[in-house]
Amino acid sequence: MKKLIERVLLFVIGLPLVIGIVVLLPYKRHLAVNLLVIILSALGAGEFAELLRKKNNPLGWFEAAILGAVGPVAVTLAVSFDCNENIIPGMFMLGASWFLISRIFVGEEKLQEAAGRAAAGCAVLIYPGLFMAWIIQMSRLAHADMVILMFLLIVMANDSAAWAAGMLWGKGNQGIIHASPHKSVAGFIGGLTASIIVGLGAVFFIPEAFSSSHFPAAGAGILLGLVSGTAACLGDLGESALKRSVNMKDSGSLMPGRGGVLDSIDSISLAAPVYYALYWVLFG
Repeated sequence: MKKLIERVLLFVIGLPLVIGIVVLLPYKRHLAVNLLVIILSALGAGEFAELLRKKNNPLGWFEAAILGAVGPVAVTLAVSFDCNENIIPGMFMLGASWFLISRIFVGEEKLQEAAGRAAAGCAVLIYPGLFMAWIIQMSRLAHADMVILMFLLIVMANDSAAWAAGMLWGKGNQGIIHASPHKSVAGFIGGLTASIIVGLGAVFFIPEAFSSSHFPAAGAGILLGLVSGTAACLGDLGESALKRSVNMKDSGSLMPGRGGVLDSIDSISLAAPVYYALYWVLFG
């Protein structure tokens, strides 16, 4: 019951806060949103590093947080401050270069950690940071506020509806996916249905941002919700597989009712590049 209350409170407080940040703070191509992405990516990367440490891939939390922020910071500099686009691959090269030189002058004992640290470091450079950076890329688009808002609503609706449908009708159809045995078919269907509804709402109620000259409106809305919602589900299951491989229930405890930051952005991370690409195909 405590977890239920915490989850409901987080949704009631979090949804208006997200809407407010996206809609009311468009300054510098949604710099407020971009900074939030940087913070969440850094915290999520720190938690991912703790998970990797269970498999003897040593990487400090603070170091991982910096690396996790590299991608979003680079894209923010390009998007919000009009820096040269070359800053994006340049910052990734600096991050990767750190692992080639940071263990050159250490002792023999630390030297044995070099390969594991490099693998862990490259991993947190990409996940969640590079994935989350696609939200920042959305702020370049015309009607970016509505594009970002609909993306977040598709993912949040998917998560909430999947949880509710699983609670109501999930008994007897759980355990199909070993990575997350508590997930149910009912929850999966409920989540995708909610994502499709949001996608349809976007094309019919916000045509200035979601108008397609190549696809029927209903078909474009259904496809947007279905594919983005599926990506969100897979992002959640993918992180569950990582946690199960090291016998962790939650990635952390910073988010009441949800666990860690990585638990809260796993769906968003994988869905962001998928949604961006699909938006470009359908409405670009």
